[in-house]
Amino acid sequence: MRTRMHRRFIPLLLLLLGVALPAAAAEQAASPFFPYPMKVDRLPNGLTVVRVPFNSPGLIAYQTVVRVGSRNEVEPGKTGFAHFFEHMMFKGTKNFPEGERDKVISTYGFDDNAFTTDDLTLYHSYGPTAGLEKLVEIEADRFRNLEYSEPSFQTEALAVLGEYHKNAAQPYLKIEEELGRTLFTKHTYGHTTLGHYADIKAMPQAYPYSRTFFERWYTPDNVILVVVGDFDDDTLMRAVREHYGPWDRKSATVTVPAEPPQTKERSVHIDWPQSTQPRHLFAWRTPAARLDTADAALQTVLADYLVGPTSPLYKELVLDKQLAQEIGSDFSIHRDPHLFTLVAVLQEEGNRAAVRDAFNAAVRALATGKVDAGRVEAIKSNTRYGLLMNMETAKAVATQLSYFAGVYGTPDALARHYQKVSEVKPGDLVTFAKKYLTAANRTQLTLTPKQAGGQN
Repeated sequence: MRTRMHRRFIPLLLLLLGVALPAAAAEQAASPFFPYPMKVDRLPNGLTVVRVPFNSPGLIAYQTVVRVGSRNEVEPGKTGFAHFFEHMMFKGTKNFPEGERDKVISTYGFDDNAFTTDDLTLYHSYGPTAGLEKLVEIEADRFRNLEYSEPSFQTEALAVLGEYHKNAAQPYLKIEEELGRTLFTKHTYGHTTLGHYADIKAMPQAYPYSRTFFERWYTPDNVILVVVGDFDDDTLMRAVREHYGPWDRKSATVTVPAEPPQTKERSVHIDWPQSTQPRHLFAWRTPAARLDTADAALQTVLADYLVGPTSPLYKELVLDKQLAQEIGSDFSIHRDPHLFTLVAVLQEEGNRAAVRDAFNAAVRALATGKVDAGRVEAIKSNTRYGLLMNMETAKAVATQLSYFAGVYGTPDALARHYQKVSEVKPGDLVTFAKKYLTAANRTQLTLTPKQAGGQN
C-alpha cells in the first residue's frame, strides 16, 4: 500500500509560486546550507528539472514533486482525492499496462513509493544508475498517459478506505481531524490528507471526477523533477526532453478560501474509546512559509527552543518531574497560514493541569522578553549540522530538496530556508511570540482515554 504523510510529519528528511526559472540550464554553486552544486532547467512546457551530482557510485534518487495536496481540494464531497490519486498513479498505461510497470521497476531493483501531504504529492524511486534511462521513459509515460479502468479505480478506493480505518485505530488521525475542524472553518487545511470519512466512502462513484483531477494537476508546469546521484547529465537531459517534452497540459487554478482571523480562544475535547496516554495540545494560527519573510525559519527555531530536548520544559516535564512521556511540536512548513503547536503526551490524566500551566508559563516568559540567547545560537547551529547529517545519501538529499521545493515553489528553497534560520535573532522569537502566541489566537485540544474501569 502506498504511503501518505499527514500533519504530524516534521520534515527532517526532508510549484509554483510564480518563481521564474531559466529556460536553459542554470548552475547554482554549493553553499553552507546545501553543500552540492545544482543544475536547473525549465523545459518549454514548464517542467522544472533539478539535478545534483552526488558521490553515490552506481546509484540515483529520482523524485517527482506534484504541487497538489489536500489544500487543493476545494470542491465539496471531494476531499482526500490528492492522496487517493497518489494510489492511482501506480496503475498502468497503454505502453506499460497495470502490473508491467512494477515488473520493470523490480527488475532493475528500484525502491519505489510515494506520499501525500497538505501541499504536495511526492513520488520517489531509488536504485541503479543503469536503469535511469528506462526509469525516465516509464515515469514520463505514466505522468503523461495514465490509464485505469473503473473496476480498478473502485478496488483502489476500497484500499484507501481500509487505510483510513487502519489510521483511525490510533489517536493521531482523530486529533488531526478535530484540530483541523476547530481551527479552519473556511480553508481546506480543515480536512486531513486522507479526507472526510463520508467522502472516502463515496470515492468508488467518483471515477469520472478522477480523470478530471489528473488533467487538472498532473501537468508539467505543476511538477518538479529532482535527480540526485551518479549520472551523466547530458544523457539524462536528452532522455528527459525526449520523454517529457511532448507533455503539454496546463495546471488548473482554484481559489483556496482564506481563513478569517481568530479572535478568541477555542477548545476541543476528545474522549478516546480505548486505552492510550492522555494528550494536551496548544495550537496557534501562524503565517505561511514564504522566502521573503522569516516566519517559517522563526518557527523552526521556536519549536526546539520551547519544547526541544534541550529546553527547560523538557527537563522539567519529561526528565525531572516525569509528568509527560514526551513533549514536542508538530510544526511543519505550509504554503498557506497554518499552525504552530506544543504537544504533550501525559503520563496520567492527573498531570494535565501542571503541564498546561508549564506550557503557559514558558510562552508567557518568552513573550515578555525572557530569552536565552545562548540556547538560540546553539539550536541554530544544531539545526544546520543536523541538516547536513541528514544528507548523507542521494535519497536523503533528493527528499530534502523535493519537499522544500514543493512547498516553497523554487528548487533552491532548502538552502534559502536554512539561511533564514541562521539569521534568526533571540529578539525575533520574543516579537513572534508576542504577536502570535496569544490566548485569543490559541486553541487547546485535550484527549482523555477510556480507563480500565470503563470511565473517562
